[in-house]
Amino acid sequence: MDIVKKLVEEFQLKPFQVTNTINLIDEGNTIPFIARYRKEQTGNLKDTVLRDLFDRLNYLRNLKDRQEEVIRLIEEQGKLTDDLRKDILESETLQRIEDLYRPYRPKRRTRATIAKEKGLEGLANILLAQKVDKGELDGIVKRYLDEEKGVNTEEEALEGAMDIIAEIISDDAKYRDIIRNIANNKGILQTEGVEKQQKSVYEMYYDYKESLKTIANHRILAINRGEKEKVLKVNLVLPNEEILSKIKSKVIINDSIETKQYLEASIEDSYKRLIFPSMEREIRSNLSERAEEEAIKVFALNLKPLLMQPPVKGETVMGIDPAFRTGCKVAVMDDTGKLLDYTTVYPTEPQNQVDKAKKELKDLIFKYDVDIIAIGNGTASRETEMIVAGMLQEIDKNLSYIIVNEAGASVYSASEVGQEEFPDLDVSIRGAISIGRRLQDPLAELVKIDPKHIGVGQYQHDLNQGKLNQALEGVVEDCVNTVGVDLNTASPSLLRYVSGISSRVAQNLIEYREEKGKFTNREELLKVKGLGPKTFTQCAGFLRIPEGNNPLDNTAVHPESYPIAKKLMGKNIDENNIEFLSKEFGVGTLTLKDIITELKKPGRDPREEMPKPIFRTDVLKMEDLKEDMILTGTVRNVVDFGAFVDIGVKQDGLIHISHLSNKYVKHPKEIVKVGDIVQVRILEIDIDRGRISLSMKDV
Repeated sequence: MDIVKKLVEEFQLKPFQVTNTINLIDEGNTIPFIARYRKEQTGNLKDTVLRDLFDRLNYLRNLKDRQEEVIRLIEEQGKLTDDLRKDILESETLQRIEDLYRPYRPKRRTRATIAKEKGLEGLANILLAQKVDKGELDGIVKRYLDEEKGVNTEEEALEGAMDIIAEIISDDAKYRDIIRNIANNKGILQTEGVEKQQKSVYEMYYDYKESLKTIANHRILAINRGEKEKVLKVNLVLPNEEILSKIKSKVIINDSIETKQYLEASIEDSYKRLIFPSMEREIRSNLSERAEEEAIKVFALNLKPLLMQPPVKGETVMGIDPAFRTGCKVAVMDDTGKLLDYTTVYPTEPQNQVDKAKKELKDLIFKYDVDIIAIGNGTASRETEMIVAGMLQEIDKNLSYIIVNEAGASVYSASEVGQEEFPDLDVSIRGAISIGRRLQDPLAELVKIDPKHIGVGQYQHDLNQGKLNQALEGVVEDCVNTVGVDLNTASPSLLRYVSGISSRVAQNLIEYREEKGKFTNREELLKVKGLGPKTFTQCAGFLRIPEGNNPLDNTAVHPESYPIAKKLMGKNIDENNIEFLSKEFGVGTLTLKDIITELKKPGRDPREEMPKPIFRTDVLKMEDLKEDMILTGTVRNVVDFGAFVDIGVKQDGLIHISHLSNKYVKHPKEIVKVGDIVQVRILEIDIDRGRISLSMKDV
């Protein structure tokens, strides 16, 4: 297999792009480093493409290794033919290789192996050959009777031979291909409720069927969960008669022969007992894998804009983690995120200490000159919002509030990171700090939380956790390196996502900073324990030193390009002169353009280009809503069937996929992403069920 050629075809790239990318990966370079600092070699491939190419490269390498392994194993048995070798080497999936290897795989003791031990393999081959003349079969069968081996009757001999034939048919890759093709085109997934009178979220699946070709990924995941919770029974329904007819037409080449009835029985037994159960498992597994892969992609797409939300800089923030019985935890942070003060107030049920709570909040607001209040969107969020909105009308200060997604705040509160940051604080107070800091710098705060707990996916706990973690860690890594990290203020949680830096090296950086004081230039990195020249190359360009002794250290210019950057500094660069300068300095045009961009806007934060959050001063209740009302909202989550939008009331509204655009939409991700500010029209309000239907059509 020519892996480079295959990747070139699949990704529609040029050979040099694929070859260079593979070489860069094999040399130990990280994806963020390759994407940012090796653009000439890759032809400016984006980090997302590089990660997909990396994943596919690993699959194809595993495929090639398995091809060689299976060829070796079959060759050791002395059963490898030129045709079989060719079939294995031309296999494009691991499933196909395993199908071809199936007849040669060491087996546990089966009905067929027992029949072979009784010496009935020859009889099975005679039946399959279909060359028995009329009236000869009885005599042939009698030759295989053997009391010592337990073959006492002709019926026993024929049954044993049929068991062998059934296994031969089951192990034949071409028959499995036929069944797989029919199943994928005509198969149906059928579900029914275990207790149909029982109310549950799975009621639509109590009597449900859908074609395998059309079933949506989110429905597959819902059905899987319902089955796991023992609420649903799930069956695969295939056109059995068509499948059997197809296999019989391939196996039975002589309709008039008296072996036909035994071959037909063998085929039916093979399909029912051996092929269908394994095929059902395979198809269900493939459906789940397909659905999981799409869910992971959507999760990753949602996570990126959430992490890349613009920071709210230079503002003193009050974070509120709402609750009922245990009270609302309050924390005040200065514009750097440093904790200034904290308390607990009880304005909600059952205490209802509204006036007392307002007074305490006002005291903190004026004492620390709070600019913005961040309210978590969990339990008691809207009740707390109403109290805060009412309080804002009572004070003479330019102050606003915002609802912040608090998913994962409780995970952070109880985590080792949270304990290390605030060892003397109650767990719940840490949650309020996290909510406030998420507004000040979403990326720096959210990296402290396992990405899958951030709450922008669907069925995340049902997905393959290894694949999910790998995908989400990649997204976080790309975001952190796109933004860059302040070397003198970054937490270990943030530093460990920087290209080339391990958790151990991140901790060493913190210890060096605590011992020696602030870093003054990037060269000091080489003095940190465990950070050698190779790691320096990978990480240096992503680490910023805003107040260092070299202004280039506060840019994304890599130290390897400092000589060129210094030649450019102070020059009036003509954009039309890039090609000439590129040749003069001996550097690629893409790298040169990046250097010029950095020199024009040193310390640029790419998040500033993202949609700004919506700040509010008054509360909107569900009862205030009317059909056809036009509102501005923030996209909170994107799923297969639509997008959930915060429009300022207790319940997020849903824009169904059919109402995202006037044109056909294959997936909501084509139209919206998390964090987008959108104009929506209210279609329907169901106060009893707490549901709001929205539309972006004709707004």
